[in-house]
Amino acid sequence: MEAESSNDFGGVPDEFERLWTPQRLVYIEHGTQPEVCPFCKGPELTDEEALIVHRGTHAFVLLNLYPYNSGHLLVCPYRHIATYDEATAEEVAEIGLLTQQAMQALRTTSGAHGFNLGMNQGAVAGAGIAAHLHQHVVPRWRNDANFLPIIAKTKALPRLLGDLREALAAVWPGSVL
Repeated sequence: MEAESSNDFGGVPDEFERLWTPQRLVYIEHGTQPEVCPFCKGPELTDEEALIVHRGTHAFVLLNLYPYNSGHLLVCPYRHIATYDEATAEEVAEIGLLTQQAMQALRTTSGAHGFNLGMNQGAVAGAGIAAHLHQHVVPRWRNDANFLPIIAKTKALPRLLGDLREALAAVWPGSVL
């Protein structure tokens, strides 16, 4: 599908090209929620099975099964809560600490130059798993943008999830090996 130039529309032109993706409308309007919460199920599995990198007291860190970038981590409370304002002070503190530690571990294992951090609160805000709070930690590198996701519908992920989980767990700040 070819992108349209904004110069063909009324109003003030901008530099953005538009890539129309009507096939995503079904997902946007109806979404897809799993029958079992993967963030509740994950801690019941082994770290390798669930891609868990680190387990804390109130929260844990795991690799995103559908990453935006290699090393895309999720920080989740163990408790099944939907929004940040439902979290206890202890959960908030540990989510913050684990986010900092995730950044340190990603710098060590992959030399990340920066990060996107965020929480999508509710399905309307873009949360894929809206019923269970989770913070995204997405590593970024200079020149990491490329054409593959748009043109080829492909993400270039240079490390296998199992290998990356092992490397991150090995360098997690405060870990005793």
